[in-house]
Amino acid sequence: MAGGSVGRLNDRILLLEGVHNFRDAGGYAVAAGGKMKCAVVWRSGQHHGASDTDLEHIAALGLTSVFDLRTSRERSVHPCRRPQTFAARVFFANDPDLRHAPHLAAAKTTRQRTAQSTRESLTRNYGGICFRPELQAMIRDWFDELARGRGPSLVNCMAGKDRTGIAVAMLHAALGIHRDDIMADYLLTNSAGNVKARIASGAEAIRAITGQLDDAVLQVLMGVEPDYLEAAWQAVEERYGTFDAYLEQALGVDAVKRERMLAALVET
Repeated sequence: MAGGSVGRLNDRILLLEGVHNFRDAGGYAVAAGGKMKCAVVWRSGQHHGASDTDLEHIAALGLTSVFDLRTSRERSVHPCRRPQTFAARVFFANDPDLRHAPHLAAAKTTRQRTAQSTRESLTRNYGGICFRPELQAMIRDWFDELARGRGPSLVNCMAGKDRTGIAVAMLHAALGIHRDDIMADYLLTNSAGNVKARIASGAEAIRAITGQLDDAVLQVLMGVEPDYLEAAWQAVEERYGTFDAYLEQALGVDAVKRERMLAALVET
């Protein structure tokens, strides 16, 4: 769809004017049978630039909860716009000891930034992202909310790709979605919606916090690569032995919680 029009780009991506990387996390097959419900779990970047038309479309989703993974500084610099009738409960992440998202941390590295050094920095940052206490706490609370089955939920961060990408990957893993599908969903950031507008919006937000950056570096910061998520998976398995052990010990997904999540989020 072109010319700033709004609507479904395909079965997964909601093309909006000022909110980027907005898409449905459902529809994937689950190992126990059936598939994850559509239009129940949404993911996106921040809503600071939402147009009035965007807000109408977001209101139509009937969200009951929003989990905003951004820091207090990100929220104050770019507060999200909400529909007038917005009644969803909004959960905010605590500020981390590590103050920045992976792409912002990579942008603030003290050495000379190049596209390659930025890519390497992002990969390193992903090696620790799953162990960040404030992110684990938000994912646990999000899973609790989803297990209650009270209605559609949205998880977002600044770009909807790193913190949000990990949160959705953990959800997909907890539901038993194949790792290939988890990776495919993660990589959709690179092609979802108006990519040029998404990068431009992200560049403005990043520069507001880190200062000027080379365009090639910004391209890397606003994208995702398989190596990033692979680094996170490897770190989890090295520390916990298995992914299921991580899900249970770090995110509270025991057998009872898993069954509740499956009942709320999976259809045959």
